[in-house]
Amino acid sequence: MSPEFIQYLIKKNLISEEQISNLKDQSEREGRILEDLILEQRIIPEENLFREKSEFLKIPLRHIHEEEISPQILEEIPEEAAKRYRMIPLGKEENILEVGMVNPEDLSSQAALNFIERQKHIKTKVFVISISDFLTAFKKYRTLKKEVKKEVERALGELEKGVVGITPQKEIEKRLEEEAPISKIVTVVLRHAIEGDASDIHVEPYGNQLRIRYRVDGILYSSLFLEKSILPSFVSRIKVMSNLRIDETRMPQDGRFSAQISGRRIDFRVATFPTVQGEKVVLRVLDPKNAIRDLPQLGFRGRNLRIIEKAMKLPFGSIVFCGPTGSGKSTSQYAILKGLNSEEINIVSLEDPVEYWIDGVNQSHVRPEIGYTFASGLRQVVRQDPDVIMVGEVRDKETADLATHAALTGHLVLFTLHTNNAIGAIPRLIDLGIEKFLIPPSLKVVISQRLIRKLCPYCKEKVKTNKEEEKIIKTEIEKLLPEDRKEVKITDPLYIWKPKGCPRCANKGTRGRLGIFEALTMTRELEEIVVTAPSEGKIEAEARRQGIVTLKQDGILKVLQGELALEEVLKSVELKEEFT
Repeated sequence: MSPEFIQYLIKKNLISEEQISNLKDQSEREGRILEDLILEQRIIPEENLFREKSEFLKIPLRHIHEEEISPQILEEIPEEAAKRYRMIPLGKEENILEVGMVNPEDLSSQAALNFIERQKHIKTKVFVISISDFLTAFKKYRTLKKEVKKEVERALGELEKGVVGITPQKEIEKRLEEEAPISKIVTVVLRHAIEGDASDIHVEPYGNQLRIRYRVDGILYSSLFLEKSILPSFVSRIKVMSNLRIDETRMPQDGRFSAQISGRRIDFRVATFPTVQGEKVVLRVLDPKNAIRDLPQLGFRGRNLRIIEKAMKLPFGSIVFCGPTGSGKSTSQYAILKGLNSEEINIVSLEDPVEYWIDGVNQSHVRPEIGYTFASGLRQVVRQDPDVIMVGEVRDKETADLATHAALTGHLVLFTLHTNNAIGAIPRLIDLGIEKFLIPPSLKVVISQRLIRKLCPYCKEKVKTNKEEEKIIKTEIEKLLPEDRKEVKITDPLYIWKPKGCPRCANKGTRGRLGIFEALTMTRELEEIVVTAPSEGKIEAEARRQGIVTLKQDGILKVLQGELALEEVLKSVELKEEFT
């Protein structure tokens, strides 16, 4: 970013001199591009920044989509040059090559473009493109099937030379474990998971094939099929990376490894599982970029955000998270730990396993197989002089007792329970054996949550609601307390957004996920209910009196804000309304 363009942005009041000074210090400290830091910290929206750059440089702005770019046109600029100078060939007419550039003002990028012109005896027409558009287009250089096919052909080509007296199958397994191609295949599969924002990778036998599936936004997608003969070597490579036993194929194994992918350090949690057709491996992608986020980024808004922020300031008590597996409970806990983490506070966690490492937090991985359980760990944790304790999950009476007493004796305790909603948390604690009279003074807030697929911001369609949709929305909004209803804008006619599909979201209509939440707080009225007759019906009535924003209502608020589709919200809370 040139000094002239920086001054241009300052004059237009899009950024301050103080912000630029701080960003320059960070840029020098971390060796990162100033422009990337501006976008990462959301000082200037990406669309605005590149529109201003286009006006400043007098170079037209171009929005591009992945399908616009043919594999043939990519041959005009080598992949390495495209990556280094952040430029993409867009099209060619006669002797003029259209090139999209993120930084056309950069002297080294200009020199590289001039070299291409001289080398190919062509002229170029330059367009300004955003970083997002560049990354979308750059993926065309490499596709999963193309890259893996190349490495498989190379591996099997080498094996054709063979060794006398060894069967082809054994030779394939032996050589693939020893040679580089299988390592490259694994690397390609991992990298595409990161670039595609996958949360899990499934490597599994499928008939006479090896199937690779990615879980994206909670949905599994088949991405690649390979020869089944590669499966043992593929699994062996992952086991080596995870420090697992290669010769053990009859028992499940768990492990973990880290890898440098796309310039970032990514952790992978590995679980192998023997099947009658061969070993299956599931890798959980643990990308700190996607996990260690702030509460508003996760979806905490309005009343729910105020409740959780107030609870975080308490000197003692427990904050309980509820929801099914995969609903983002751990991610919410990490967001709270991030908000609490400071030099003055001692935070200790017990996890199974530790998913993300947070500097300044003392995280411990429980190991039940050696007797180090949540219960035994909690006994030791309270001797570590903690201010905040995080327990992965409360599953039994002993752990529940210890967590409750820790919350009563001057500690802020975070833990999870498997219940469908916030109202079910109190009966669940009683089922675990917690005395009724201990619950009110220890339990401060219960948060229930779900993860919903977000609408793609690039292609979502604004549509008028039908009568049934309008009835559902207005009925739920009317149930909110007056002060919460004031924050909601109901138009006439009422419009919502629906998924459409475009290249940026792989034609799914959704991109990423967002949490919906409900928060139940301990009040004097709820205390009496818990001690006397803690039925779910009475707890629910008290929750309504409090003005709880239910999962359904929180989801509908985000529907009206254009973040979620109504159908997705209703499906997540297990309602069966039919749409006409």
